Amino acid sequence: MKLRYPINLFWSEESGRWIADVPDLRYCSAHGETPEEAAAEAQEAIAVWLETAQAEGIPIPNPSDRDSARAA
Repeated sequence: MKLRYPINLFWSEESGRWIADVPDLRYCSAHGETPEEAAAEAQEAIAVWLETAQAEGIPIPNPSDRDSARAA
């Protein structure tokens, strides 16, 4: 089963780029010139984060439920 983590996309005036943050995975983020590029880079960052966590024995969190987070 492939885990699907929510990604928050936002524009950063400071860096002049789109930022893709993965709140469920500490320090996992990416950036790009377009929202699509940032999201694609975040998918790669997620894969590397999970691979590294598994290799290091770091617990892998379950993805948060985006729909329940919106309802709160």
